Amino acid sequence: MPSPSVPARFTFPRRLRLTHDRDYRAVYAGKMRKPIGPLVVHAVPNGRPYPRLGLSVGKVVGSAVARNRVKRLIREAFRLSQHQLPRLEGGGAPAEWVGSYDVVVGVRKHELLRLEDYRGLIVRAVESCHRDRLRRQA
Repeated sequence: MPSPSVPARFTFPRRLRLTHDRDYRAVYAGKMRKPIGPLVVHAVPNGRPYPRLGLSVGKVVGSAVARNRVKRLIREAFRLSQHQLPRLEGGGAPAEWVGSYDVVVGVRKHELLRLEDYRGLIVRAVESCHRDRLRRQA
């Protein structure tokens, strides 16, 4: 979380995206999967001070226009919610557990939702993954 004196920056630069196949494979290999509504969220700690997003939107969702619309909405939801996502803190944990999460959002076929709905689904899913990760650590 940013400090109160420093305003949060709601940008979405390249460093906040999963861009390589190896990044996606690492997230899927973490075996942390949370289906929530029309989304299936996979999350794994990334050891970085910021979360990163990857998308998996298949043709079952609809035409290219529909898929691109869903991807734009999910990217925007992530961009606006990135500072609300949970973080892993040091406190004696191994170094790889410090930081934020790499998140891959898979999309099932559904009626288009509002931006606020996607924001809520993403935050709830990552928080659930975070709770499960803490339970596994303990």
